[in-house]
Amino acid sequence: MKSLTVKIPHIDSSSYDIKIKAGLLRDLPQIIEAQLGACRKMIVTDSNVKKSGHTDSLSSCGEIFVIDPPGECNKYMHTIVDILEQMEQTAMGRDSAIIAVGGGTVGDMAGFAASIFKRGVPVVHVPTTTVSQADSSIGGKTGVDSSFSKNAYGAFWHPAAVFIDVETLKTLDQRQFNAGLVESIKHALIADQTYFEYLEDNIDAILDKDNSALEEIALFNSKIKASIVSIDPKEKNQRRILNYGHTIGHAIESASNFELLHGEAVAIGIIGASIIEIELGIGNIQRLERVKKLLSKLSLPLKIPANITKEQIYELLSRDKKSIGGWPKFALIEDIARVHIDADNQWAHRVDPAVVDVAINELMQ
Repeated sequence: MKSLTVKIPHIDSSSYDIKIKAGLLRDLPQIIEAQLGACRKMIVTDSNVKKSGHTDSLSSCGEIFVIDPPGECNKYMHTIVDILEQMEQTAMGRDSAIIAVGGGTVGDMAGFAASIFKRGVPVVHVPTTTVSQADSSIGGKTGVDSSFSKNAYGAFWHPAAVFIDVETLKTLDQRQFNAGLVESIKHALIADQTYFEYLEDNIDAILDKDNSALEEIALFNSKIKASIVSIDPKEKNQRRILNYGHTIGHAIESASNFELLHGEAVAIGIIGASIIEIELGIGNIQRLERVKKLLSKLSLPLKIPANITKEQIYELLSRDKKSIGGWPKFALIEDIARVHIDADNQWAHRVDPAVVDVAINELMQ
């Protein structure tokens, strides 16, 4: 079993463990009992995950709340209220905990519910998708969407533990699996040249869902995310680099009415960021082509769909949760594993709208 510890300074629970192992789900009831003790537990999942059987081994752990229909369409405050009300109906108290079993949407909502139930109870993440295993289960970001923008409401609430069973990825359809790998590519681009080369050299084994390759990328991802979050747990500066490709990506995702998967939209956003970097003189076409080649192997879109307008994208950029004065800041890199940091040591930057417009126009061609 691969394992590492994430240290979070200045909060009550200063660290948590990430465990990575194929087949880990089978042992989870005993592991969670040892981790959390005899507290009452609410398992939060969605109908797809429940149907896959990933919650079967946890059925003895406690109550279950199933989000149905699954996905972004239910990522709103009413679902949070429903989770909390079910916990209230079963007389759960501050000695309870939530276990999130599913992808990023499940984890975001379960973590948010945990952060506000009785002023905060522990949450354990059991991520079952490539997105959640790479990124969203680690770092404590929680939240739901508003009618205007993605992840508009939320809190930072770090988990008590994260348990990654890479075998759960084998129940994903290929589109979901491939799209989720974009977060792995993002991590490599912002932090680790060796990792990027590993992805290039081992993409076939990864796409074949080889356990060894999946455990390896899970460990790479966890180390990168943990190292950044440990330094900047509440995204005051350095953690903003984790938004690489996400600023334009989130706008495209929302404009598509979430018909595009998160990773598909972020793939386009990464290309957009690369174009911005070239326009600013800190990127180059060779790196852009290298990134495109890897994304293309995952059969991901590299252009904005024709039914999305530029006006929609700019409206959503103005509402981005990171916007200041109606315009977001962009995370950028100068090369693979070399982040662009300005003279004031800022890791995210205001980019002239005219430069962003060049990128948007190229993405729409």
